[in-house]
Amino acid sequence: MSRVHAFSDDALGDLDAVGVVDRLQAGEVSIREVVDAAIARTEQVGETLGAVAYSDFNRARREASSPRGGYFAGVPTFAKDNVEVAGMPTMQGTDAWAPRAAKKDGDFARMFLATGLIPLGKTRLSEYGFSPSCEHPRLGPVRCPWDTEHTAGASSAGSAALVAAGAVPIAHANDGGGSIRIPASINGLVGLKPTRGRLAQDAQMRQQPIPIVADGVVTRSVRDTAAFYREAELVFRSLEMPPIGDLTRPGRKRLRVALNTAGVEHGADAEVTALTEQTARLLEDLGHTVIEAEAPVPATFREDFLLYWATLALALLTGGRSQHGRSWVRANHDNLTLGLARHARRNVHRLPGAIIRLRRSTKEAALFFEKYDVTLTPTLATPTPKIGHLDPTQDYDTLVEKLYEWVAFTPLQNVTGTPAISLPLATASTGLPQGMMFGAGWGREAVLLELAYEVEQARPWARIHA
Repeated sequence: MSRVHAFSDDALGDLDAVGVVDRLQAGEVSIREVVDAAIARTEQVGETLGAVAYSDFNRARREASSPRGGYFAGVPTFAKDNVEVAGMPTMQGTDAWAPRAAKKDGDFARMFLATGLIPLGKTRLSEYGFSPSCEHPRLGPVRCPWDTEHTAGASSAGSAALVAAGAVPIAHANDGGGSIRIPASINGLVGLKPTRGRLAQDAQMRQQPIPIVADGVVTRSVRDTAAFYREAELVFRSLEMPPIGDLTRPGRKRLRVALNTAGVEHGADAEVTALTEQTARLLEDLGHTVIEAEAPVPATFREDFLLYWATLALALLTGGRSQHGRSWVRANHDNLTLGLARHARRNVHRLPGAIIRLRRSTKEAALFFEKYDVTLTPTLATPTPKIGHLDPTQDYDTLVEKLYEWVAFTPLQNVTGTPAISLPLATASTGLPQGMMFGAGWGREAVLLELAYEVEQARPWARIHA
């Protein structure tokens, strides 16, 4: 088992983002010292992990000398390479066109950086975020720092790997089928997919027929995630849902928890089922009521979601040349992207019905959460596979079947728009983290964060550098 991390006794120490803020505000370290420590750590582990898509350390040092305001002023971070950050190229996890710098920040980056975070660069993702494992045939894989023979997940793999390895305490992630929660589960992190519309988003994300993508962060502590959403709300506030507010401790209300390990067609394997049941017993010991329940998933969900997902691939390939110019090369795309586009083209006549049924899931979820406060499932159906299991040079049909065997729980919340959080509450027999996922009704992130505080205190998770 090859474990890689960069934790040391430098200015970052083993602190989370809130801890770094406290240290900065106390004058124990300077912003320049913190940023230099993050740069050194990224240089130490970045190449081994394959996590960095683009770096601009000189820019980070300039910003350290003249930081913008905000609670996180001076805290180093990375943005995922599928949002626009001024001066940085956006490559979407592919090498299908020549890089060119964005002229201005997108809506998400504007909000993200307004909290005071200093970007060191951008992190790698699977091509367009389609695969739950970042294993590009030419750019290489992103490796899990807990064991570099295993995938770091996707699509927010690079962000998760760098946070888990200690390079930065917090990083941007987004989630269109589990891509905050999947790498959080694999890398031993907290990953909250917020309610649809909770945070500002770039236009390409929010203008989809069903806006399945949600932006957020991956962190090593519940308080970091809670603090980020508190600060983000000061910059961008959705008036359609209750505010999250300033959450710093567990909630008092005892919850009705719906337990499910059956997933969408593929359920959890025996080991992951047992780990989920252990988490259920922890909740019962804490006074919550756990009830086995079926998820509100129609029989058509898998095929409808796959077709919708595939249609996004088709749109990206159809518009590739017009968007990226002569440097765009269709043949540079991996088998998953190309196979999804073929699937969409062959089944385009079924798309209107699929969209209607998927949109109906929002109402079904609302009815479900009239009975239960929270759901409990594993984040992933099996322990983390080794690199190569989801190699995108494989046959498309083989790849898709492997994807569904592993990612059987996360896509539902992307369709319903409801929030869900992965917490590293379990450890698989491989020694790698195994996330447990909690879901809640529309706009109820506060319930999830209060519960997360409670279980974090009751069962502190493993630390990579312990």
